[in-house]
Amino acid sequence: MVGPESKGMNSLDLHSSLILAAYLFIFLTGLPANLLALRAFVGRVRQPHPAPVHILLLSLTLADLLLLLLLPFKIVEAANNFYWPLPEILCALTAFGFYSSIYCSTWLLAGISIERYLGVAFPVQYKLSRRPLYGVIAALIAWVMSFGHCTIVIIVQYLNSTTPATNESTLVCYDNFSEGQRSVVLPVRLELCLVLFFIPMAVTIFCYWRFVWIMLTQPHVGAQRRRRAVGLAVVTLLNFLVCFGPYNVSHLVGYHTGKSPKWRMEAVLFSSLNATLDPLLFYFSSSVVRRTFGHGLQALRDQGSALFRCCGREAAPGTSADRSVNQTEGAASSDFTTDS
Repeated sequence: MVGPESKGMNSLDLHSSLILAAYLFIFLTGLPANLLALRAFVGRVRQPHPAPVHILLLSLTLADLLLLLLLPFKIVEAANNFYWPLPEILCALTAFGFYSSIYCSTWLLAGISIERYLGVAFPVQYKLSRRPLYGVIAALIAWVMSFGHCTIVIIVQYLNSTTPATNESTLVCYDNFSEGQRSVVLPVRLELCLVLFFIPMAVTIFCYWRFVWIMLTQPHVGAQRRRRAVGLAVVTLLNFLVCFGPYNVSHLVGYHTGKSPKWRMEAVLFSSLNATLDPLLFYFSSSVVRRTFGHGLQALRDQGSALFRCCGREAAPGTSADRSVNQTEGAASSDFTTDS
């Protein structure tokens, strides 16, 4: 789509600078955390009899990494005041992968919440009936639903375009639709909002409400597991409300007004923030991730100590609290009712 040429593209305005800085922060914090989580989940899935939740968490990590690998294109776009300086085909592919990863995450989060609820509400039946195949099927459904829906939007925009891009330097990616395109895109966005946001959010809220209530009311559940249960529910709820909420509300506003709201760029930014929040969810969900993160932090401490020694400083010994945490996380513990 072609944008107006009156706006200068050489000087970066304050609005674009702030969004650019936020994208850089998300990329620099989300990528290493998700790579650590990927290493942990791949190792766990390769072991005999992985739980369905591990397959769902691995799929969520892959969705986050897809978003993060496409984030440099969004960074380039923000650095050019949201004009697209790259070939138009890259705009199509970036938008397709970026938004597909977002909507894949919503149903994966819902699947994880269902697994957690079933594990504490029906522990015996769940342990007897859980199969890795169920996690694979649920993950495939989430990927097919998200990619299938977003394919419709991309096809409408790029194969039925009535506004040719005569000047790539003034291309505005995924914006400025023609009247014919808006008549199709806005209802599709509404359907995306309902099927890929509100329904999985409702499922997630119900499952985590029941999950937390059961964990808090069972006398045999320890305080640490209760805190992890609450943390897991809070992080997931923040994901839906803070990260995915504004972007999907923009769909409702766009359908009502007949055009995208002016704050849609900020909403897209918030949606990418889930790639930095999900590692917290992984931390609360799996002892494998906690051990991996602990080993990563220990390696950073060791490197820092070596650097201080090179500078002639004494490296501080590990505290008793650190040793306690390492001992607690070293053993293969059971998170809630599944081996993690």
